[in-house]
Parts: sequence; structure tokens; C-alpha cells
Amino acid sequence: MSSIPTREVARRAFAHEYNDASYTFKESDDERAPVYALLLTGERANRVFIVGTLTETEDIGEDSEYWRGRIVDPTGTFFTYAGQYQPEAASALRDIEPPAYVAVVGKPRTFETDDGDVNVSVRPESINVVDAETRDRWVVETADRTLDRIERFDAEGNEYGSMADEQYDLPLAEYKQAAVEALQSLEAEDGESDEPAKVET
Repeated sequence: MSSIPTREVARRAFAHEYNDASYTFKESDDERAPVYALLLTGERANRVFIVGTLTETEDIGEDSEYWRGRIVDPTGTFFTYAGQYQPEAASALRDIEPPAYVAVVGKPRTFETDDGDVNVSVRPESINVVDAETRDRWVVETADRTLDRIERFDAEGNEYGSMADEQYDLPLAEYKQAAVEALQSLEAEDGESDEPAKVET
């Protein structure tokens, strides 16, 4: 049996759910074991796949470049950060001119603020410009996955559903509503321009 670690599946989640996924865990004591974010709909995520409108980029580094990107989907905003250890992603954030549709694969990162809040962001492995059709397909597939997870949440043997129930005190109906509204937002956009809209910041 091969000892080469396989790459984790990149999970799809809307910003509304992702930003609430503040609980992280490992499934073994090995210091190299993957760290998972626990999605509120009952799934673990070591990697995520997101698509949205890159509305803003900024180099917030002091001694070296450290780029922050603001990416908006129909439910909210993702923040992604890339520096010297993510050179390709940092280069993408430097070069892409907002607004633009982008697809990002990366790892969940949590940071506890001084007042005890937990901020959730994405440490990108890759950032690529995509077209409106790709963005729309991502919204549809992410809504489907979200609704599937909610349907299986209370199923017997769903350990991540049980874990989410234990760790979070937020109603699942919120995430169902967000998924439905994301789909409705696509219908509202039908017939409009394929260019990413300017988003108020």
C-alpha cells in the first residue's frame, strides 16, 4: 500500500457558511496530520474550492509582499491571503485587475482576534480568472452540495453532522436559505451582462 498522502477533496461552500466555520480539528495526534475546518452543514474541509467576484486586492505586507483578496459570492465575502509561501497565488492577486471572476482552491485558516472572535479566511493554492458560466455553474453545484449535506445532517452515522451539532449553535435553516437565495440570484441575473458587476465595498 502506498504511503504517499492523497490530496484531500476540495469542498464547496458558500461564504455565508464558510465564515461561520470557526471550529478546526485533527483526526490524529500526528503533527503532520491535516487540519480540518468543520462546516456547519456537517462536513469536514481540509481544502476548499470557491468561485466569486474578486472585488479588491491590496498588498498589506510590511517587510515583504502580502496580498489580501476580497472575493464575493451571492451569500457573502471570502478573504484570501497570499505571501512568499504562496508565490503563484500572490502573483495572481498582484496581477488580476478587479472586478474579475476567479476560482480559488485553498486551505481554510482561522485566526482568533483579541476580543475572542474567530476570523475565517482562505490560504490559496491557486487563483485563476474564470468566465461567468464557470461562476454560475459553481453556484448551482455549491447549492446542491449544501442542500445535500443538510439533508444528510441527522442521518445515522454522520459523525461530522453530530460534531457540527455539538460545536455550533446556529440554525441549519440559515444555510438552506442562503443556498436557495444564491440560486435565485442567478435567475435574477439572466439576460444581464456577463461582466462581473462592480460591488460596493
